[in-house]
Amino acid sequence: MASERLYLRLEGDPVHAPETTVPAGTLKAITVPAPLRPRVANMIAYDEVLPMDSDVHERVLPDGALRLIVDLVQGRARIAGPSVQPVLLALRGRQLGLSLTLRPGASQALFGVPAHALAERVVDWELLVAARHRSLPLRWQEEHNETTRARLLMSTLHGLMRPADPVPLGQASQAAALLRTSASPPRISEIAAAVGLGERRLQQVFRAQFGLSPRSWRRLARLHACLLRLRGAGPPRWSELALESGFYDQAHLVREFQALCGLTPGQFLRRRGVSESSKTRA
Repeated sequence: MASERLYLRLEGDPVHAPETTVPAGTLKAITVPAPLRPRVANMIAYDEVLPMDSDVHERVLPDGALRLIVDLVQGRARIAGPSVQPVLLALRGRQLGLSLTLRPGASQALFGVPAHALAERVVDWELLVAARHRSLPLRWQEEHNETTRARLLMSTLHGLMRPADPVPLGQASQAAALLRTSASPPRISEIAAAVGLGERRLQQVFRAQFGLSPRSWRRLARLHACLLRLRGAGPPRWSELALESGFYDQAHLVREFQALCGLTPGQFLRRRGVSESSKTRA
């Protein structure tokens, strides 16, 4: 028998965000050392034993981030690239590992490749690191102490860090801040001018640092603005929520919600256990 649960973590969220229906006791935040904070946004350890006679499907809603996922059961590591698609995981048995959310610019700084080379892909660790680092996931697996595992992983990442030009990352980050404007975001051409680049060059810089085009990233920013507003008290007024979050209208909100989450807004609320009885359906 299969069941489905939600996982979402937006910037600034605690380890167990309000939408997440993963059992809270299975997730634990681990402090990222100061030298790695410019590249690593957060680190989560997870440990859960699922019934062997049932599959659990976990819907991971997109946040556009690059992730390093270490599976300590299988002794392997993978890098999941930025995506605008939800991921549906089929889980069974023990889930034990570490998940690191990497910041924009980390792909080049740690692995020497632009972020768009990893977009919408999951790549094995061995394909992105030098030969001397390829067996490290097995070494992490051998450690039975969570603190030691995390320390070894962080030490490895610190050793992988290479100098990076801060200017492109700064330009891309400035553009992202302008794209995040909910009510009336500037045109891409206006954003390019604001950060001192031509529109084509902005596209190149943004994809290299964030892994997504500015328009794709803007789609996620609208969705996240909507999700944050859905956390408010009281039933949502969908038409108002759509405009406040940067959508053209309610129909646009519903289309984008389905495309990016694989759920309608109403289905999403029901998965969270929120009744729609007093709401205008969406």
